Amino acid sequence: MISTHPRLTGERPQEGVTPDSLLALHDAGYRAVVARLGPGRVVDVGCGSGFESVRLGGPGRRVLGVDYSREATAEARRRHRGTLAVACSDAEALGLATGAFDWVCSSHLIEHFADPAGHAAELARICAEEGTAFVLTPNAPADFENPFHLCLFDPTGLAALLGRFFEEVWVGGVDAPAPVKADFAARRAKAARLLALDVLDLRHRMPRQWYVAVYTRLLPVAYRLLARRDSGGATGITADDWFVTEAADPTTLVLFAVCRGPRREREDRSDRRVRPDPRDRRAP
Repeated sequence: MISTHPRLTGERPQEGVTPDSLLALHDAGYRAVVARLGPGRVVDVGCGSGFESVRLGGPGRRVLGVDYSREATAEARRRHRGTLAVACSDAEALGLATGAFDWVCSSHLIEHFADPAGHAAELARICAEEGTAFVLTPNAPADFENPFHLCLFDPTGLAALLGRFFEEVWVGGVDAPAPVKADFAARRAKAARLLALDVLDLRHRMPRQWYVAVYTRLLPVAYRLLARRDSGGATGITADDWFVTEAADPTTLVLFAVCRGPRREREDRSDRRVRPDPRDRRAP
């Protein structure tokens, strides 16, 4: 069944609507994180409706999903009551205690900030001294135009930013074999043909908020018209097709960073903690 809450905007993958390869890309990123988790408190910053966040749970782990969207957090709470604690908070100013989490996950979020340093600083602030933060983001050379992506990274750039806030940073990638990359390339070629119709480059001349509004409304239509055979499992592409690589090259689709040794760059906001809804029975 197609989920309609929260609505598809281009920011959030949706089961049954978003193409299989893109869902698999996000799924594979979470798999890479889960494989590196141990016991402790886990936070997924930018959890959306929580269908990936719940996978971060496991023996000895308690998971909190955080998102700026009240619509998304309400849906996450409705779907995953009893298995996922949820809070609504800004990823640049998280209402969470300093050093509160052993494991911090930021999946496909850091590229949404014009100045991503604030978000990186918050990841370090809430990460425990012996904790680990994971960051997943598109690899700039392999990404396609998206008005929600304000700051793209290559491996060197991502390592440099995160190195300002963590003592130890490793940057690799989550990649896929040639047939999966061909699926992405074919869909992007279709999108490029549509963008070519904008011969006056109006999308970049209009106010950005107009472009975002148009993109938000047209993307579901484009998925149904141009990628209707690419979703719902029709392609057979799953997270099993993806793998973690230590050497990301320009064709690698996603960067994967593992960060340890947080540097404290911001004041303690413990007095502004977001308290998870008491109805969430597994609230950390």
